[in-house]
Amino acid sequence: MNTIAAAVPINRPRIVRPIAVGGAIAGTLDLISAFITYGWGVPKGIASGALGTSAFQGGIGTWFLGVVLHYTIAFGAAAVFCLAAAWLPALARRFWVTGPLYGIVVYFFMQRVVLPLSAFPFKGQSTPLPALVQGVAVHMILIGLPMAFSARRFSR
Repeated sequence: MNTIAAAVPINRPRIVRPIAVGGAIAGTLDLISAFITYGWGVPKGIASGALGTSAFQGGIGTWFLGVVLHYTIAFGAAAVFCLAAAWLPALARRFWVTGPLYGIVVYFFMQRVVLPLSAFPFKGQSTPLPALVQGVAVHMILIGLPMAFSARRFSR
């Protein structure tokens, strides 16, 4: 048994549902927000993290790859929060505070770790203040909060 498994008592049925629900809701809300702000080509931009600039010339398959990658990231972020909440239950109890804070963490992790390590072609550019404020707000309200609420609601 590894250290994490020994330190975090996890009842599998109680951890899978909040990850699935939180990841699905946050991923969907984030994708809708991105479609409204940037248009229907967003999934190709996401796919460019794996494929580089060639993703923008791709077809429907590339578009769907971007959607799959988007939801993979959303479910991964939900899993991190739910596992942390299984270890520290106060995270789920105070979801209205911890969720938005977690959304900020997710935003900066994506900007400072994931994007620089990816093949995304536009990394390294400074983010204008309105886009930064919008990105942080979206991550707080549409990503962090649903993930934390899901951990609270479905981990019981």
